[in-house]
Amino acid sequence: MPQYDFDLFTIGAGSGGVAASRRAGSYGARVAICEDSRIGGTCVHRGCVPKKLLVYGAHFHADFEDAAGYGWSVPEPTFDWTKLQAAKNKELDRLDGVYRRLLRDSGVQLIEGRGRVVDAHTVEVGGKRYTAERLLVATGSHPFLPEIPGIEHAITSDGALSLPELPRRLAIVGGGYIGVEFAGIFNALGAKVMMLLRGETVLRGFDNDIRGMLTQELRKKGIDLRPETFIRDIEKRPDGTLSLLTRMGDTLEVDAVLYATGRVPNTKGLGLEEVGVRLNERGAVQVDEWSRTSVENIYAVGDVTDRINLTPVAIAEGRALAETLFHDNPTKFDHTGVASAVFCQPPVGTVGCTENQARERYGQVDVYVSNFRPMKHTLSGRDERTMMKVIVERASGRVLGFHMVGADAPEIIQGMAVALKCGVTKKQLDATVGIHPTAAEEFVTMRDKRPDPEEAAAQERGRDAVPHAH
Repeated sequence: MPQYDFDLFTIGAGSGGVAASRRAGSYGARVAICEDSRIGGTCVHRGCVPKKLLVYGAHFHADFEDAAGYGWSVPEPTFDWTKLQAAKNKELDRLDGVYRRLLRDSGVQLIEGRGRVVDAHTVEVGGKRYTAERLLVATGSHPFLPEIPGIEHAITSDGALSLPELPRRLAIVGGGYIGVEFAGIFNALGAKVMMLLRGETVLRGFDNDIRGMLTQELRKKGIDLRPETFIRDIEKRPDGTLSLLTRMGDTLEVDAVLYATGRVPNTKGLGLEEVGVRLNERGAVQVDEWSRTSVENIYAVGDVTDRINLTPVAIAEGRALAETLFHDNPTKFDHTGVASAVFCQPPVGTVGCTENQARERYGQVDVYVSNFRPMKHTLSGRDERTMMKVIVERASGRVLGFHMVGADAPEIIQGMAVALKCGVTKKQLDATVGIHPTAAEEFVTMRDKRPDPEEAAAQERGRDAVPHAH
């Protein structure tokens, strides 16, 4: 008789957990997975998929306006939020069924309920205990809410995706990728949106040119950006409106307030620390390069480890783990050179180093920037621009980073990510023939370097040191 009920027991049926479990099951492992919510996790039901569907829906507002410049006479369009929500929910129901079938077809047993680790080889779900040779924690993360008076009246990204009606006035606290994505969605759908930022610009941690460009574009679209604004408390009025009191004493009246202030790993109440699994100060599971925790037979992948919190990364980590444990193919996932996108309006795509990171790590770099009006808007008349940026190590000519703000940026950056992974050089970009007319061709036609600010300053200091002739 086998020593354990399963070879692998996975807690959490999100992207990483499902990927690891399916791959392990396909190699003949006896696998179980437990989940206390819908199958597919945050990405499918509370993140990437429903958000992108809302982005598509919101973008039609601009498309209808742009059509006039191309000769189309479009009647004044109307929008029905409940119809969009119904269509979105129907698709999520379909995906839940798809994920269940994928697990079943891979021989993975689905156990519905919240899992808790009892010991290094035992998980309890709904009062019943299951044993496994190896355990995998893939419980993801959840939105963070600060402890301020009235915070119970705020919503997070989870709630924003399923609001029963479209708010007329919306305040978004936070200028990260979630904040700017929802700002674009609700602004395009007709809400009056204000963003309350901790700093001066959005997307902290991204390249500074991206941050400045997107901040400018958001303002042009009518989004009210309030730098260095912090909420002290939230009060709900009898008519349902919300009154936000800032630290400066100002009062803001809105119909809804969305907190987009980061996410926290889902480790509370799982019994991990009790069995010796080390967590960091943010509550994330600490793992090595093989996704192994401090307990030899317990592993973790995805957002719960707080490495790179992206769906494709969680999937790749899960598959690498299954290859290592059940296919005699030791595989480490390479966390460098991972591309990412922000589905704001206009969207952002980026891969590799920011300019500041490149200067810190590699010293002298050459920077190429192109800022232009997209061809589409020469006739639409829309005041929207595109920015593209290439960062190159001066000594080797190797490209260190690609960055873009503008239509189709995520689609274009995917191709540039392949090039970066292959070690593309600026010389090779220059030798590539562009596809004309496209925005993407700008990445292979940039020729003029932007002046290096440090070198220009040094030259200026040198000139000042030379005495003027009389």
